Amino acid sequence: MTTSQSEIQNPAERGASSPKSTIQCVILAAGQGTRMKSAQPKVVHAIAGRPMVDYVIDTALSISDLCPIVVIGYGADSVRTAIGDRVEYVLQTEQHGTGHAMLQTRDQIDPSAEIVLVLYGDTPFITPETLRDMIDAHAKAKATLTLLTFKPIDPANYGRIVRAPTGKVKNIIEYKEATPEQRTIREVNSGFVCYHARWLWEHLPKLQPQPGHGELYLTDLVSMAARERATIATCEASEAEVLGINDRVELARAEQLMRDHINHNLMLNGITLIDPAHTYVEATVTIGADTIVYPGTHLYGKTAIGSHCQIGPATIIHDSQIGNHCTIVASMLEGATLEDDVDMGPFSHLRKGAYLSKGVHIGNFAEVKNSRLGQGSKQGHFSYLGDATIGADVNIGAGTITCNFDGVNKFPTEIGDGTFIGSDTLIVAPIKIGQNARTGAGSVVTHDVGDNELVYGVPAKPKKKSVNP
Repeated sequence: MTTSQSEIQNPAERGASSPKSTIQCVILAAGQGTRMKSAQPKVVHAIAGRPMVDYVIDTALSISDLCPIVVIGYGADSVRTAIGDRVEYVLQTEQHGTGHAMLQTRDQIDPSAEIVLVLYGDTPFITPETLRDMIDAHAKAKATLTLLTFKPIDPANYGRIVRAPTGKVKNIIEYKEATPEQRTIREVNSGFVCYHARWLWEHLPKLQPQPGHGELYLTDLVSMAARERATIATCEASEAEVLGINDRVELARAEQLMRDHINHNLMLNGITLIDPAHTYVEATVTIGADTIVYPGTHLYGKTAIGSHCQIGPATIIHDSQIGNHCTIVASMLEGATLEDDVDMGPFSHLRKGAYLSKGVHIGNFAEVKNSRLGQGSKQGHFSYLGDATIGADVNIGAGTITCNFDGVNKFPTEIGDGTFIGSDTLIVAPIKIGQNARTGAGSVVTHDVGDNELVYGVPAKPKKKSVNP
């Protein structure tokens, strides 16, 4: 971190640090992001399963007790839907630059805020630690404003930080307006800035529209402060943290960086990833210690996996809850729940509403939809259970199908504890099969079956008692 300041003391009289209650975060997220070539606003595009602006909001919430303000404009309804109600919104109906966006927030800034911290909705990698360093630099320097700068390998088209021979910041010069000498400057502007709140609101109305397009730029406040010989401080960040996302190429790069970050943290927390480069875990997923994840596995949404599990290879899990000591091989789960000690696969499919109790086994090429299997039950391969309630210690033979749909309505199947369903049994719902019952292989069950009863045939009928001559 580097800090510079002018000799003129800022009107703010604060100590070396500022409490969280005095910091107001404003997140600028009103732009369309035309280079994304999308009907959706740029900031709602997902990175590791979350809108990119979500990460910025999390960071803002971690450094301030005041509710973040998000400036929205293009696709405002989409942004509100993506973010929800954990922020306050300001609508910028017409986009006339960053200065104009900030002017819209004045009436919603908390009156107690001494510092206004400007963030950007398309910079998901900024960390709380760097922002706290920036706020500390601002407080220690008693600064009017503090810039977060960085030194990229290729400064490209970034605005250059122009300093006087004494090291004091004089201006931010945009690349297209810079002289050849100024273009050699390596220190550039990230866009993140801390302002002394009172100074900001006094000077924002003084911004002048840019020739040609009439936009108001926040960066013009830097030269305004320098002319007043006010205190300008800087804090340096890494290039990776201030990465902005402007097109689909940068979005893909950000996705890779975020995935690497997630996988790195998982491994540091006791999860084994056999091949991290080929393991996709979204930011909302949780995994318990000593679980092993094999290559080709994709974990999405609100998925939670317990400890000591083996997941994959080639497994896809959406919004599912997995207990401890489970094994899932080359299968797909969507909205499913598994208790402890469940094993399934390969090539099985749990659809929404599938619930596997402790110790359940699911064979290969089996499908379960909106059904519950009781403790210790087993479902053989090439089978389908839909809208079924299966008791404990039930055997579902290979090729068994619950015929739950008549083309119009779905119907339930109930099977009691300890029942044995023979291979290739068709169960035509609605139907109830009692406890400790049995069906013969290839049976078509069209009527209820009582406890301890054996049925077989097409249609399935109870075994006839033998009659002595």
